[in-house]
Amino acid sequence: MITIKNLKKSFNGFQVLRGVNLVIPEGKTTFIMGQSGTGKSVLLKHLVGLLSPDEGEIWFENRDLTKLNEKEWQEVRKKIGYLFQEGALFDSMTVGENVAFPLIEHAKLPENEIERKVDELLSAVGLLEAKDKYPSELSGGMRKRAALARTLALHPQVILFDEPTTGLDPILQRSILDLIMEVKNRFNLTCVIISHDVPLALHYADQIAFLHEGVIAQIGSPEEIRNSNHPFVRKFLDSALIDGAKEVSHEG
Repeated sequence: MITIKNLKKSFNGFQVLRGVNLVIPEGKTTFIMGQSGTGKSVLLKHLVGLLSPDEGEIWFENRDLTKLNEKEWQEVRKKIGYLFQEGALFDSMTVGENVAFPLIEHAKLPENEIERKVDELLSAVGLLEAKDKYPSELSGGMRKRAALARTLALHPQVILFDEPTTGLDPILQRSILDLIMEVKNRFNLTCVIISHDVPLALHYADQIAFLHEGVIAQIGSPEEIRNSNHPFVRKFLDSALIDGAKEVSHEG
């Protein structure tokens, strides 16, 4: 589906990506994990043209995306959706208007057809009753659902999620991931998810890639990652699971 080859990116002389190689398989859910500030979001932004690499290639549909101009990128972005961490909804628009926006801008559909599709998408994420509400009237979980509905509007093949469960309690985190898996299966999506949450990744991922010191340190199935002997991956897993156990103990 997407093949990343030797991707490098520096900011002000500091090399964030030092040669990332990663294959994102079609129809699967890939989690990208690693320490904060290690370049996970930087990597994701290259996949939708928000950043350009210093070196390397990104292949999608037999094209190297790093060679595209802005007009060509506009077409690719209809196929690769990006869900920002905070949703990036338009505050001055209702939920329904937010979901309709990409359809009005790109689909050139009759008004009644746009209305029908908005209702269908909001129903798919369990948010039809909030259609006439504004983002400020929504909870954090509802805003993420609304943002997902908007991302689905142009029927992308791939959706990139930048920490979709950040700021949510454990029950809502599971609810959002369950929803992502539901729409993934319903719309035949390929999903790429940035996350720090080890238990969620081990439960929901088809493959997990660990970004460390600017490269992919290890990639594998949840079972392979669970049994990893890579020093960084092992330390990351053990620390996360210990912290999770402490939280459970504290809540008990």
